[in-house]
Amino acid sequence: MDHSAPIAVVRGATTAQIQALFAEFVARLGPQVRVAGVIEEEPAPGHAQLRSLADGRRFEVFQALGRGSSACSVDADSIVTACAAVCGDIEAGCDLVVLSKFGRLEAERTGLSDAFAAGLAGEVPILTSVAPKFDPVWTAFAAPLFVMLPPQLAAMEAWWRGLRRQAA
Repeated sequence: MDHSAPIAVVRGATTAQIQALFAEFVARLGPQVRVAGVIEEEPAPGHAQLRSLADGRRFEVFQALGRGSSACSVDADSIVTACAAVCGDIEAGCDLVVLSKFGRLEAERTGLSDAFAAGLAGEVPILTSVAPKFDPVWTAFAAPLFVMLPPQLAAMEAWWRGLRRQAA
């Protein structure tokens, strides 16, 4: 496994499981590691939010469209606002960027895509997840800068240690 790749993609579990792993990984890093980014949380069934890892702010993932609506309920404006906050946190300085996922919005070059680009431009390691259906767009965006990791804390920690050794 290439532990020197600046981007780690965790795959092989549900979104909720991966987000919980991200939260535990960040908690284990402790306050000496400055982390920017967002993870997805579901404080109530069907009510997803992005939580800033820098300051705890919350951004809605879905908007209420009312009963019977067939339109996409993703709150793209809220996610773009979250992205702008993450970009500001990256610019202020961080050691790691954790981005909940590269999904449909990012494949369309919106959502958190500017945060991915800011992390790359700032040469800051990125931890994320990518659904297999977005592999072609993801690969076009990030290859050869990423490594795939199983959904295990030990794998994320080994990737992080490898990057720290390389930086030393």
